[in-house]
Amino acid sequence: MPRLLRTLAIAIASALVLAGCLPMAMFASGGGAGYSGLKQDWGTYVSSNTVNAFCISPKLRFVIWEFEGKFGKKVVMNSGYRNAFHNSSVGGADNSYHTKCMAADFYIPGVPKQELIAFAKTVDGVGGLGCYPGRSFIHVDVRDRPRGYRRPVTFEGC
Repeated sequence: MPRLLRTLAIAIASALVLAGCLPMAMFASGGGAGYSGLKQDWGTYVSSNTVNAFCISPKLRFVIWEFEGKFGKKVVMNSGYRNAFHNSSVGGADNSYHTKCMAADFYIPGVPKQELIAFAKTVDGVGGLGCYPGRSFIHVDVRDRPRGYRRPVTFEGC
């Protein structure tokens, strides 16, 4: 009997530890008017067929999950991975993190852009943040922050 209890205790403890590893993004909703007509690419909503959501680094995926978990809704990606030609054609920086699978431009339907910006400034994994005045999306990348930075490097209207 003690062996059975020990096995049961180990099973329960293991289940509790693993449950803590589940990202809250698993419970994020992708339903409603804001998602009508959108397609998915590798499980991520995308704003057009030209958006590549396949090449996303694990660190960036975790950052996206943090946004989805916080707001309870799926992100819609405007831009993910870009090859050098595509990056050049959209005016991306020569050394863009989009070409390294380390950046995404996205919005969350129904969530004000200012709330996304405020949250991005608190997420440890966000290394760079772009806000682009007049646009509905934000840019996040997972570059290493310069030494001493407690917030992401910000640019373009943040």
